[in-house]
Amino acid sequence: MQACGGTAMMGSLQQPMRVNKPAFPLKGSRSVGFPHQVKLNSVKPCRAQVEGSLVTGRPSSSVSASVLENSLVDHGLSEADPEVSSIIKKEKERQFKSLELIASENFTSRAVMEAVGSCLTNKYSEGLPGKRYYGGNEYIDELEILCQKRALAAFHLDEKKWGINVQPLSGSPANFEVYTAILNPHDRIMGLDLPHGGHLSHGFMTPKRRVSGTSIYFESMPYRLDESTGLVDYDMLEKTATLFRPKLIIAGASAYPRDFDYPRMRKHITYRIDTCWKIADAVGAFLMMDMAHISGLVAASVVANPFEYCDIVTTTTHKSLRGPRGGMIFFKKDPVLGVDLESAINNAVFPGLQGGPHNHTIGGLAVCLKHAQSPEFKAYQNQVVSNCRALANRLVELGYTLVSGGTDNHLVLVDLRPLGIDGARVEKILDMASITLNKNSVPGDKSALVPGGIRIGSPAMTTRGFKEKEFIAIADFIHEGVQITIDAKGLVSGSSKLQEFLKFAVSSDFLLTDKVSSLCSRVEALTTQFPIPGV
Repeated sequence: MQACGGTAMMGSLQQPMRVNKPAFPLKGSRSVGFPHQVKLNSVKPCRAQVEGSLVTGRPSSSVSASVLENSLVDHGLSEADPEVSSIIKKEKERQFKSLELIASENFTSRAVMEAVGSCLTNKYSEGLPGKRYYGGNEYIDELEILCQKRALAAFHLDEKKWGINVQPLSGSPANFEVYTAILNPHDRIMGLDLPHGGHLSHGFMTPKRRVSGTSIYFESMPYRLDESTGLVDYDMLEKTATLFRPKLIIAGASAYPRDFDYPRMRKHITYRIDTCWKIADAVGAFLMMDMAHISGLVAASVVANPFEYCDIVTTTTHKSLRGPRGGMIFFKKDPVLGVDLESAINNAVFPGLQGGPHNHTIGGLAVCLKHAQSPEFKAYQNQVVSNCRALANRLVELGYTLVSGGTDNHLVLVDLRPLGIDGARVEKILDMASITLNKNSVPGDKSALVPGGIRIGSPAMTTRGFKEKEFIAIADFIHEGVQITIDAKGLVSGSSKLQEFLKFAVSSDFLLTDKVSSLCSRVEALTTQFPIPGV
């Protein structure tokens, strides 16, 4: 018996084995796996050269193997599960034909998809590189270290000053891992209020219910926008923080079209004449940025840099960054408020809140972070912002009210209330016309289920090749859909409830079907001229 790479192969199987034929025929398929009858005379060291293909599973004629009785046959998806395969095909068609305008969505690359769909998904690797619970992780260690280095490089960070954990499963888990690392139960936090563009994981709660898990375990006090300007009310943030004394202040949003003023949040609040205050520092708080939406813009340096002012930065990886669906946590290496952030955050991720990381996601993340350092990526992010501004300007020309009056980033937030319509109804009609965006709260809203606005993002269609002229056309399409919605609302008899409207819109009594169909055909005539990367 020989062993290598920390793995021993026990004994040798020398008798030929026969695999039963599959229970159902393989129509036009090729066998993936080993021949039905093979002979294994000896076990070679596992680092010996293998001339077969590890991708297809087909060994060369020089390789011997043994397949146990009734071994599983490795079918492709269309053969193994036609039902799931059919659903995926329908979703692919929907994505191809639709205007994908949800600000938190994007189209990732073929290279990322290949990494995510690779054998990396098979490996368990609890712990950090060099400190794994399981064996056989030498290449997983190599991959994760590469991903860490690329993450720091993509965001222009000095590895002596900043550390990174690439194992979070997504953005909300990453945020809660930070809270677990630096807070005790019932410590106080402040984040942008959800109805004003914040995120659930920043501590949202209502007078009757603690909605987010963050608000269940920690005491939350939101800061808000100045409703007259649509901008963060930094003066009120300072006053509230001085009274509330939070241990953590969170920058970042899910529906805020402007950049954050990090210097002001950190150190440039004029509280009294000739007195310079630091909001976070003055109240003894950590300052964290959740840059999930704008991480690609940050990497390309087309928006302000949160790393200059924040102690911790979290992000998802599948939005403007165009990676797989994962998360990252960046942290200062020097202690902050007496806390060793590196140790605290790494321990909060594992074993605190997660088990084995998703290595296939880390592989895809490494791929996207390499691309994020390219000139092409920077040009793409500039186009994202330029396209969004073209969209915003056209919407203003058409008479729409935008929260804050415009945009600095990848999204616009439209206030539909002056038109006597809501975002939920508009979302439905636009969805019927192959325009995918989302209803969204705007400052002053009373209901998150029937909010007064819609959120429109530019990253996904920019990825498909749209430029400013196409985004001007998008604004016109949206305008047409809004007008149809207004007309449809007037046709609903009796109840003004949302559910009655939604049922009416898909019923045989809906008199505006032809208008919706006409809009849909023109939308799809445009979108189908542009390919989707990777699919």
